[in-house]
Amino acid sequence: MRAVDIIIKKRDKQELTSQEIDFFIQGFVSGDIPDYQASSFAMAILLNGMTPFETADLTLAMARSGQVLDLSKVVDIAVDKHSSGGVGDKTSISVMPMVAACGLPVGKMSGRGLGFSGGTLDKLEAIPGYRVNLTTDEFKQQLKEKGIVLTGQSLDLAPADGKMYALRDVTGTVPSMPLIASSIMSKKIAAGAQAIVLDVKTGLGAFMQTLEDAHTLAELMVDIGRLAGRKTVALISDMNQPLGSAVGNALETIEAIELLRGRAPHDYYEHCLHVTAHVLVLGQRAKDLDEGRAMAEKSITDGSALEKFRVLVQAQGGDVSYVDDISKFEQAKYVEVVNAPRSGFISQVHARLVGEASVLLGAGRSKKTDPIDHAVGFLIHKKVGDRVEAGEPLFEIHANDEAKLAEARKAVLAAHAFSDEFVSPLPLFYG
Repeated sequence: MRAVDIIIKKRDKQELTSQEIDFFIQGFVSGDIPDYQASSFAMAILLNGMTPFETADLTLAMARSGQVLDLSKVVDIAVDKHSSGGVGDKTSISVMPMVAACGLPVGKMSGRGLGFSGGTLDKLEAIPGYRVNLTTDEFKQQLKEKGIVLTGQSLDLAPADGKMYALRDVTGTVPSMPLIASSIMSKKIAAGAQAIVLDVKTGLGAFMQTLEDAHTLAELMVDIGRLAGRKTVALISDMNQPLGSAVGNALETIEAIELLRGRAPHDYYEHCLHVTAHVLVLGQRAKDLDEGRAMAEKSITDGSALEKFRVLVQAQGGDVSYVDDISKFEQAKYVEVVNAPRSGFISQVHARLVGEASVLLGAGRSKKTDPIDHAVGFLIHKKVGDRVEAGEPLFEIHANDEAKLAEARKAVLAAHAFSDEFVSPLPLFYG
């Protein structure tokens, strides 16, 4: 078997066998198949797609490319939550402590920023000292002792996905349904989660821009989960506008911590409660969504969710004083409030344009070796459907470079659209 023949077969829209997929993935991980052939393979998949069987085979090949954890001896049920990525999507940082505070252990391995969407690890690293490189043994021990882990992908878990993830980001192959589904699900399967809640984004700032594509991806991942013997639920949520107010690593981490104190933008608060309720139901801690939501709200009001986050940060070497005093987070050199150029109703806050502007400021990566500036980003003050008056604060820019600030101002202003007529708010979830 040769890698080039497998690439040609997929280029010519033929279905690959599980043996061919396995050969390619194992060769890529061992280094026998170089990056340029893997990039070509990813592009062929992007252009020609994969059948559900091919996608399941790809997922399992990536999961088996390293160790597959068995957490049954560590916790009674291990639950994971994953988002398909978006702008201002800092939900894991709020949801995981709420779930853990309700007595359900959560062990999550997250990724870094991909395209214009920020990664959970980049956000958590805004807390000095926070370790995102736990070993498998450390992951298991912390899950058993603390009931909560939020770390990076261990090198011995789905290493094929780690390599492919970094490659896709810089080769224009991020928005491929089979690659997104297999990437997400291989990590979940390898990390030992027995129950998985997936938050599939749809809209202008999502990889799945149409509701139809989001449904297809959601069904694909639920099918993969079922084939692998995992209880899996997928929610479809809106990503036409940024989620919450903050976009940027430190700013988003602050917003996520503030939610645990009961202070958060309405859309972000509601989104997190809904996701948490689903996780608690799937993890057999709540009998239905109403009970799950009530448990999530209680974890905020009684302070147990915030305390769980402190436990998480401390367990992974982070400076807990940042949780207690958010003013300690790194500040940008320039902070500018941009006012609304006209009165009217907000008809659009284009999530992708805001995300791309945050990359421009240095909050994301254009190539995999790019450093991240944790301090930069935006606070978006208005949502679709809100009424705004001319001269009223529209958004805030946090920047460390004046030229980039000017460029970002122009880009985010262009992301906003106005209407003289009433505009309905966007739904948070579509199903």
